[in-house]
Amino acid sequence: MTIRRLNRIFRADGRAVIVALDHGLIDGPCAGFEHPADVIAAVIAGGADAILTSYGIARRYANELSRVGLILRSDGASTNLGTASTGSTTTFFGVEDALRLGADALVVTAMPGSDKEDSTLANLAGVVSAAHRWDVAVLAEMVPGGFNSGPETRSPAAVALAVRLGAELGADFVKSPFCADFASVASSTFRPVVILGGSKTSEKQMLVDIRAAIDAGGAGVAIGRNVFQSDDPAAMTAAIAAIVHDNASVDDALAIIS
Repeated sequence: MTIRRLNRIFRADGRAVIVALDHGLIDGPCAGFEHPADVIAAVIAGGADAILTSYGIARRYANELSRVGLILRSDGASTNLGTASTGSTTTFFGVEDALRLGADALVVTAMPGSDKEDSTLANLAGVVSAAHRWDVAVLAEMVPGGFNSGPETRSPAAVALAVRLGAELGADFVKSPFCADFASVASSTFRPVVILGGSKTSEKQMLVDIRAAIDAGGAGVAIGRNVFQSDDPAAMTAAIAAIVHDNASVDDALAIIS
């Protein structure tokens, strides 16, 4: 059954375009994501394979999300209403909630090398153990050093260690930052690795990074802000899908959004 659920996220080519729409858990109605229904419709029209989102959105927009893979955010963090969030430390939703919503996977963030390493790794291991009893897949979002760390924590060796750790703890697929020598990251683990989008960047730079990640053996993307904060989220999703699934060049992908 886990394979069946993963096949709702990954296409036959073993790759996936996942659009992350869980930002409201920390940022509320952030720019570009004020109206979830519009964003959901746009990214599905653009060719998203799966959507990663919150319990509330998954429940409210169940009909709209029924045509794509669904990844439910399991953990939660403090909001940006006061001090900017530094990451997730608490499990909010579990496997029963995922089953109730018809989700294909749960996602949990872990931050090896940060001051929250122990608690976030324990969260991940606990969710994996519970989810696999019911054949629900788990996506490990592995962020070495934590979200507010500097580039010194994102070396190829650090990212490779974090990604391998996610797989060692039982995750079915792993989400990680893109880094130089991404081939060493993708080749040193035994689960598919998708890259996260991170902070808003230029459209060209994002597509360059995605092309490089795919060429290095990456299995796709799990990107949020750089999709829903673009001028045309449907076209941006289509451009990403062209690289991930059709092996389009960066120039060809840019032509889709121009």
